[in-house]
Amino acid sequence: MASLAVRPKQFPWFDYSKYSFSLGITAGDGVYLSGHTASTHDSETGRMMIRGGMTEQARTAYAKVGAILEGADLSYGDVMRVVEYVQPEGIERYGEAAAVRMEVFGDHLPTVNTVPVKALLRPDALIEIEITAAARQPASQSSGGVVFLPTVEAVDGNGEIIGPGDIVAQTEAIFAAAEMTLSALGLGFDRVVKTLDYFTPPALENYRQTGPVRKAFLGPVYPCAAGIGMPRLLHPEALIQYDFIASRDEPVAVNPGWRRYDKLTYSPGVRAGKLLFLSGQGSVNPETHSVEHDGDVVAQAEYTYQNIFKVIEAAGGGTENLVKTIEYITPAALKRYREVGGLRSKLLAKPYPAATGLICEQLLRPEMQIEVDPFAVLD
Repeated sequence: MASLAVRPKQFPWFDYSKYSFSLGITAGDGVYLSGHTASTHDSETGRMMIRGGMTEQARTAYAKVGAILEGADLSYGDVMRVVEYVQPEGIERYGEAAAVRMEVFGDHLPTVNTVPVKALLRPDALIEIEITAAARQPASQSSGGVVFLPTVEAVDGNGEIIGPGDIVAQTEAIFAAAEMTLSALGLGFDRVVKTLDYFTPPALENYRQTGPVRKAFLGPVYPCAAGIGMPRLLHPEALIQYDFIASRDEPVAVNPGWRRYDKLTYSPGVRAGKLLFLSGQGSVNPETHSVEHDGDVVAQAEYTYQNIFKVIEAAGGGTENLVKTIEYITPAALKRYREVGGLRSKLLAKPYPAATGLICEQLLRPEMQIEVDPFAVLD
């Protein structure tokens, strides 16, 4: 099942052929877009520029999305999932972005995940938008066997935080709310294939204590997972928030033989039909549990991608099956992060996967400068 790069008929914002990612990838029944900001190449200065406030930036980013979808013979009505990454200043103006989204989608209501970040790679960008769409079938939040849940927060009916200052209580509330949503869709936690949680720095001290909550709700096949530190979350008192992905296809765990996962509440990979969900990977040695290449983001990225390939190979695929990556980097990685693009060009098969790059507050292991959240579609 060969993946194909989406090539819009018109894309006036910048020359995307120069980069180690595709604007979008068609694989199987899905179309997976890279994250897009309002960045535009300025011919006078020869530099990438971002203009306007939140409303103008959101409209430009969604215009890019529309052009890419059209290149895949799709429209906004085919979008299943929207992820909006918002930097701190953008959170205060997020209502403007939501208004633009409503203009764009009209009566169509894709699942929306909102992720506050420390910063975006384009310093002037307030928002970056990543899209998943469905090809050759009506789109919905559960199209193609995949079910995307909206971002789940530990809030009550009045929007007040549940369990102030208590990450375990907040995690319990999140899982209870997700359980109700899954039940309404005719699913249970046994069909959850991926969890993504975002936590604030004060949450890190007791983060490990959320493991028993996961163990109580999830399984028998533990989903893939990624946990990323951000300076703040949607609710100003939130310590943690979650995004859940489930599947109507039966999940099957994928493990290259790494024993460290025997004690964890997540799997290296989970196959559901032809979709391969993978956990976030850093440069953690699966045998020794130590972080390799401390202080070198390029070497860490290479080690990370090699481990990602091992999981894909364990599922019967190869590098050509990798269709999307999200790279979370710490501020310490910024100085050399451009070199990771050259590394991607050497390691990844063409057409290059769709990609999103984000700056986080911290990763779970302080020595890590990069964590890659991958996704693959198998033959």
